[in-house]
Amino acid sequence: MNIKNLVEQFDPQNQFQVLVDTYKQIEFAWSNKFDLSLLKNKKFNSITVTGLGGSAISGDLLQNFLQAELKIPYFVNRNYNLPSYINSESLLIASSYSGNTEETLEVLNKAIKTKCSIVCVTTGGKMLEIAKENNLPVVMLQKGFQPRYSLGLSFFSLLKIFQDIDIIQEQTETVQKITELVKEMGSLYSHEDNFAFTLAQKMIGFIPIIYSVNDVTNAVGNRFKCQLNENSKVHAFCNNYPELNHNEIVGWETVVNSYFNSIVINIEDISYHKQIKKRFIISSDLIREKSVDIIQLESKRESFKERIFDLIYLTDWISYFLAILRGKDPSEIDNILLLKKKLVE
Repeated sequence: MNIKNLVEQFDPQNQFQVLVDTYKQIEFAWSNKFDLSLLKNKKFNSITVTGLGGSAISGDLLQNFLQAELKIPYFVNRNYNLPSYINSESLLIASSYSGNTEETLEVLNKAIKTKCSIVCVTTGGKMLEIAKENNLPVVMLQKGFQPRYSLGLSFFSLLKIFQDIDIIQEQTETVQKITELVKEMGSLYSHEDNFAFTLAQKMIGFIPIIYSVNDVTNAVGNRFKCQLNENSKVHAFCNNYPELNHNEIVGWETVVNSYFNSIVINIEDISYHKQIKKRFIISSDLIREKSVDIIQLESKRESFKERIFDLIYLTDWISYFLAILRGKDPSEIDNILLLKKKLVE
């Protein structure tokens, strides 16, 4: 069955077109107007992004993206608790696409009491109400998307916040290159027999195990894992070099792939430390001895920032295609909705 027929049959909300149009989200986020002038000349002792799901992964991705530029301690918070280090000299970015994420709202209310600087990133909901009541600056996102399909909005809004308050240098040229990249690849991935579709076909029936690198591409690996969970409705697992060589590698000693039907996806990049590259090679050889297939994902784009977003976009498409190839609706998140309903009963 071809892509067009699969989309018509299994994608009633047309996330296919949302993925194709991801570049438009980037354009919106980068041209979006908001006033952070009161924060421009402040010296922060830390920056914390608090959120869950798609909002938190944008924070993780930003940490990878700006690994060589951030000069201030930076943390992504995924909980109900406000980190104890936050004080009046800290910056907290509260990010919730819906504006109703209960964990994020609880942290936001606690943060207000500390008198720290706060920026809210949302489409509305209770977060917008709290922001208005407390005269907090708000970055308004475009409505109408599921949070995990709005990475172009959430990530580039965070990046623009950092630029606008002078934490990082001008990023416009890089953003323009990424926008063109996403537009180009969206056109490619929407045609039959493309690379992402072929990889998704190869993954059918297997448990994906994704290996990336701490502080460099770990956000890519975690994003891919979560997209496979939500879009494709499969279990997936991720870990990072060099840490996994100090524990998880031993688990491969007893693997019998007829019982543990797995496939490994290596997230590669030319920028890795030479010893990390050797670790990939040696570990992959050990894994292949257990008759486990390995898929190598690597971008050949010129800059690291382009490469990391190239990989993010590719893996988003892979998870989407795996969903429709398995006859699953890539929008459906029934277990999450059931959990939320039971939490308020």
